[in-house]
Amino acid sequence: MANKERSAKYSPADYLKTKEDMVEYINAAMEDGNERVLLMALRNVVDALGGMTRLAKETGLKRESLYRTLSENGNPRLSSLVAMLHYMDLELAVRPRHSSQL
Repeated sequence: MANKERSAKYSPADYLKTKEDMVEYINAAMEDGNERVLLMALRNVVDALGGMTRLAKETGLKRESLYRTLSENGNPRLSSLVAMLHYMDLELAVRPRHSSQL
C-alpha cells in the first residue's frame, strides 16, 4: 500500500515539457479514436501551458465555456478546437488513413 504522505499526485502535464511532447501526446490520443481521450489530452496540454484562465485570455473564449468544452462529455466546435490548437502553436491537419488510392 502506498504511503500517502510520500506519494506525489500524478499529472500528465508535468511531462509535457516540449512542443514535440505535446504533439506526440495529442496524436496518440487521436489515434485512440475515443473522443474522451482526446479531450483529456487537450486538457492536460492546456494545464501544461498555463491553465484554462490563460487559454481563455489568449483565445478570447470564455473560461466557463472552455471547461464545459474540454469536460468528459464536451463537444468542441471546430472553431474552438482551432483556437485552442493555435494557442498551443499547433494546427489541424488531414492525412490519408491508408496508402491506397481512391
